Amino acid sequence: MTKERIDLVHSRLQALEPTQLDIIDESHLHAGHAGSESGASHLRVIITSPQFEGLRALQRHRLVYDQVSDLIPFPIHALAIVANTN
Repeated sequence: MTKERIDLVHSRLQALEPTQLDIIDESHLHAGHAGSESGASHLRVIITSPQFEGLRALQRHRLVYDQVSDLIPFPIHALAIVANTN
């Protein structure tokens, strides 16, 4: 199930033309947490994109969230983002 979620997020984030994209499942770190009880995933996204040039961290994060907002709170409960410029 998690692989499908990671693949879905990976596909959605292609719109940002990433030069680096890593998606890490951190759900096991949140066992017993309210979101994990429902089976939702905790993911960490590390992304580098030329679209982030000139943007502050909050603006970069918003671009990422815009691509996956309909997946939150289920099937993704939490999304940690590291958004870098080239």
